[in-house]
Amino acid sequence: MATKKEGQEPDNLKTVENVLSQSEAFIEKYQKQILYGVGIVVLIVLAILAFRNWYLVPKENKAETKLAVCQNYFAVDSFRVALNGDGTENCIGFKGVVDEYGMTKSANLANAYAGVCCYKLKDYNNAIKYLKKFNGKDLNIAPSITGLIGDSYIELGQTEEGIKYFLKAADTDNEMISPIYLKKAAIAYESRGDYKKAIEAYTKIKDEYVRSQEASDIDRYIARAQALVK
Repeated sequence: MATKKEGQEPDNLKTVENVLSQSEAFIEKYQKQILYGVGIVVLIVLAILAFRNWYLVPKENKAETKLAVCQNYFAVDSFRVALNGDGTENCIGFKGVVDEYGMTKSANLANAYAGVCCYKLKDYNNAIKYLKKFNGKDLNIAPSITGLIGDSYIELGQTEEGIKYFLKAADTDNEMISPIYLKKAAIAYESRGDYKKAIEAYTKIKDEYVRSQEASDIDRYIARAQALVK
């Protein structure tokens, strides 16, 4: 057995040598193309790093500063100033942050703030526009923003769209927020005479969110809707 193994080793070495020779020949033949390809990759990586460090990071820092000023006005319910700015370079408003710093995280957050401001100012179409631009996954903020889109549609008389966003907002793991928007959806169903779906939403609150504030008097809402079912 040992003799057979020893006899195989030269053949294996020859195979390895052939593979290496072929690889060397390939590299030598396509050396320019390979170097060109590697060079392109390196340039792309350097360009991305340069863009991030020399453009995006400084822009993000400026956006954070501008956003903070707007948030101060928002905190004291000066929604119009918070939205549009005060006419100075220091306070450009949430709309200004969105327009001037669109690729930043601060601009994304400014969309949410701008949407809330528009809603408070009864400008529901623009509220929807800005709120839909917000991109977030936070279990508190994201469902609330979605729910506010629903509120805006309800204010515009578009009940079906409002219900759609209420149900979307309720479809979350946040057990404090879900029953709030389920109840809003149920009330909206009632407003258009769809009492069976209203009862379904009310009953879901009763069964799945027993400890919620909305569940405390939910039997009254269920009874009211049941009395109206034809």
